[in-house]
Amino acid sequence: MKVPRRSKHLFADMLFINSTAVTAFLVLLVMSGMIVMLAWNSRVALRTFGLSFFTSSDWNPAMSTFGALSSIYGTLVSTFIALVIAVPMSVVIALFLVEFAPKSISTFVGGAIELLAAVPSIIYGMWGMFVLAPLMSEHVQPFLADTVKLASMPVIGRLFEGPPMGIGMLTAGMILAVMVLPYISMVMRDVFMMVPSVIKESAYGMGSTTWEVTLRITLRYGIQGIVGAVFLGLGRAIGETMAVTFVIGNAHNISASLFAPGSSIASTIANEFGEAVEPVYMHSLILLGLTLLVMTLMIQICAQLWMKYIKKKMGAGL
Repeated sequence: MKVPRRSKHLFADMLFINSTAVTAFLVLLVMSGMIVMLAWNSRVALRTFGLSFFTSSDWNPAMSTFGALSSIYGTLVSTFIALVIAVPMSVVIALFLVEFAPKSISTFVGGAIELLAAVPSIIYGMWGMFVLAPLMSEHVQPFLADTVKLASMPVIGRLFEGPPMGIGMLTAGMILAVMVLPYISMVMRDVFMMVPSVIKESAYGMGSTTWEVTLRITLRYGIQGIVGAVFLGLGRAIGETMAVTFVIGNAHNISASLFAPGSSIASTIANEFGEAVEPVYMHSLILLGLTLLVMTLMIQICAQLWMKYIKKKMGAGL
């Protein structure tokens, strides 16, 4: 007896739906398992230091005292610097490739930028140490420190105090900016390419300038994709390890100066995990990893909430 064709289709549909559901729940299960594993293996640090682990910057393995505040500070500051540099450049690059560049140039430049995403992070770190750090110490940092306009401002002047060593928070942020630039710019490019041509042509037909079409049509239409690209770059930058380890200086201190060396959560784990013999030391590093994971999850949740807010606001304004 032959199985009816409709029954075969229903069976295939149910198999597909169930397999996708299992896959989705498997991801949640793996994520939950990671959180439970990290929390369990950091219990000694949590029991020893409590909440003071997150509010103290005293990191001294010799005295078995550990505080994550300096690493959290370095992670947030270096990521913020990276986004301040990379996001405007990515918007400009994406608009140029989509709106202004000829097809041949757009294809070539876009492919070259995409290749940057394939470069291993350790190569970026070596380039930062041997090329960018000397350039920063000899030219960029002295220029910033000696600029009268910056030095005359109380807040901004403090950001560029200290000896120009080349390594430090600013250099780490610039390395991260180069690393996240391909991801952000290429996502933005794809979003801008999805803007319907008829909408832009209609705006040009009504007398709009290129600037007006770009600002009111292209950017407005792709605002959700732009926000998504920014948070994609943020997630990429906040957990970067090797490149930051080479150039951030790996010093557990908190300084207002961007020239000063610092540390990030990822660089601290990479530098000290092999030396962690005492249980409290090992558990403190694992607790740092749990902190980074929670920070990443919170960023993703905020990204989703922000995108929903923007979608509702943009929909109400249309």
